[in-house]
Amino acid sequence: MDFGKIARNKMQFLTMLAAAFMVTIAPTGAAAQDISAPASTVDATEVVAESVADGEVVIEETGGFEHFGPDRILGQPVAAEEDFWGSMQFQPQHTANGDYALWMHDYILIPVIFAISIFVLFLLLWVVARYRRAANQVPSKTSHNTLIEIIWTVVPVIILVVIAVPSITLLARQYQAPPEDAITIKANGYQWYWGYEYLDNGGFEVISNMLDEGEALSAGEPHQLAVDNRMVVPVGVPIRLQVFGADVIHSFAVPSLWFKMDAVPGRINEKVLLIEEEGIYYGQCMELCGARHGYMPIAVEARSLEDYNAWVATQPGGMTRAQIEAEEAAAAAPVEEAPVEGEAAAEEDMAVEASEGA
Repeated sequence: MDFGKIARNKMQFLTMLAAAFMVTIAPTGAAAQDISAPASTVDATEVVAESVADGEVVIEETGGFEHFGPDRILGQPVAAEEDFWGSMQFQPQHTANGDYALWMHDYILIPVIFAISIFVLFLLLWVVARYRRAANQVPSKTSHNTLIEIIWTVVPVIILVVIAVPSITLLARQYQAPPEDAITIKANGYQWYWGYEYLDNGGFEVISNMLDEGEALSAGEPHQLAVDNRMVVPVGVPIRLQVFGADVIHSFAVPSLWFKMDAVPGRINEKVLLIEEEGIYYGQCMELCGARHGYMPIAVEARSLEDYNAWVATQPGGMTRAQIEAEEAAAAAPVEEAPVEGEAAAEEDMAVEASEGA
């Protein structure tokens, strides 16, 4: 008797039976859930509550939320064909730290570097002309000029101090501790896309993937920078932006917001982000993280606090801070317990006895 053949036949029969059972209980047609699309793609009207009244289902809906169009793009690289000089400079900054860093670059570093370069070029030309072999048949043996040695020691020290003071100030400003009212958002780097976790608004996560070229161009957005789900943040509110690498080292960077932070597995790095103006700001992963490193862009959409709360309400499990605080206050409020039936009867007897004795 071939026991192997009998076992295989029984296993095939059980497999077919299980498959038929799964097909029977699985939702079909329009009722089936699309698990390929992330839950955060809802950006318009969202069902928030339903109740049964007189045998009918009453559905309450939030107001619609509409994302910014390409006319609100503020932070993106400029092509040399459009603006040759602008393509070689920093992007316009939209944070206080970015404005300070750009001021330091334009009015301290560039003038100092330009002056040093011109001075060194002048010295080289002067030495070539003054001390060439044709003009100096007998080489000079002059050495140990005390004044020159003092000058070339003191002047570089002064230059370094001039550069160091604003540099240290910028570093200190970039790594200030987040205030207590900061909104915590966690940017998770995956191979090869980003996920934005809103820890202070219910803990939901928005998955962000790059759009293909056709979808980006039809939306009027730049190719390899446009995404399906942007990272929505409020303007004028400090954001505690935590960065984490889920698999390998990534780097979350948005040049126009003067923000760059490495996403390291097993470690959470954080910095404060405070955006000054509503708009769309693009960035990229700036740490080589694998084959598709160049295809995980960052798109930040900064909105007013009211619009931000409206967007949060459209997300599955999303809650505004006011809602969370109201729930916490309700949970912390003392609950008045009703007296037990026996205790209530005893209290009534005591009251009767007291009235009879009076």
